Amino acid sequence: MNIKYWIGKIHLLLGLSSGLVVFIVAVTGCIYAFQSEIQDLIQPYRYVDQVGETILPPSEVWKLAGEALPGKHLHGILYPQIENRAAQAIYYSFEENYYYFVYVDQFTGKILKVKDEYADFFRVVLDGHFYLWLPPEIGQPVVASFTLVFLVMVITGLILWWPKKKKGVDKSFKIRWDARWRRKNYDLHQVLGFYVMIFALVFALTGLVWGFTWFRDGYYAITTGGKQFVEYNAPLSDSTSVYQGVLPGIDQVWRKMQEEYPTAEWIEVHPPDYKHGSYAANANPDADTYWKMDYRYFDQYTLEELPVDHVWNRFHESSVGDKLQRMNYDIHVGAIGGLPGKFLAFCLSAIIASLPVTGFLIWWGRKKKDRSQNKFSKAKSSQKHLPA
Repeated sequence: MNIKYWIGKIHLLLGLSSGLVVFIVAVTGCIYAFQSEIQDLIQPYRYVDQVGETILPPSEVWKLAGEALPGKHLHGILYPQIENRAAQAIYYSFEENYYYFVYVDQFTGKILKVKDEYADFFRVVLDGHFYLWLPPEIGQPVVASFTLVFLVMVITGLILWWPKKKKGVDKSFKIRWDARWRRKNYDLHQVLGFYVMIFALVFALTGLVWGFTWFRDGYYAITTGGKQFVEYNAPLSDSTSVYQGVLPGIDQVWRKMQEEYPTAEWIEVHPPDYKHGSYAANANPDADTYWKMDYRYFDQYTLEELPVDHVWNRFHESSVGDKLQRMNYDIHVGAIGGLPGKFLAFCLSAIIASLPVTGFLIWWGRKKKDRSQNKFSKAKSSQKHLPA
């Protein structure tokens, strides 16, 4: 038996064991591709009725949002600086398991919507994509493990696709639409699988960066020449100092970011997450992606800027490896290519979702054929032994 036979067995075994997971992850990824655009269309509270000249500072937005959602921890306040979008006060706690967006008209102070993100349709879709709707501590390693299996399947699939003879190359690139359905199904699996192979590898590799810390750390070390990955952290403030400003510190940080990033499409400010933590702020020049953002940190007592040693720093300070790490989400969802990139990601996810289905039909068809042949062989054998 040649090596392709055993590779085929491996491909089949991995496909049958991971098919359902691959289908769910691909379908949810397909649905999630245009979540931002869809929500902009169906959620009017994301916009303000009229743009004014005076914008409420973060301390005022915080106060108003806190009255609408008392007793919750403010994660940050986001100010869109394009179109007529509303400010967002974001409340999040991993320990207490809540995640809310409070949409506030930053010109009038009107509360437009208190939205439970965990109850949102697209959040449910994302939970399926990340965790298969299981508890995160169970679902996350399961999805990551099957993503690794999918990576092996893509490689074995390429080996199986590779034509034995040069004459068969043209047929390996075409779907024979005029053939019988079993042949068409085979071509849909093999040919479409080949065409999406590179993109499937990209989806799998970017997914594995989130799935396994060892994969993320190894990927980061390779792309940075051996640097060690440092987890996100906001630096400590100088606890020996006392804040002397007249305006609240979070307002001062916001004003500074506004002055330094007048063309940013959004500015976000975060209060300290712990007792002697620092203010975090970021400015994004492109609201459709995340990787180009400048991340800044300020001492909560002196408001002096604090340096960090992780990838979430100023964009111009990032190495090529740092930028690749920052790009991971935008590459994974296709946003790196703008709206055409998202459309491509949508189509590719749909094709990837079809592969477990067509693969299963190939296996089932062959199994059914083998059963029919066995029955025919037994019937023929029994006829030979009938008395004359």
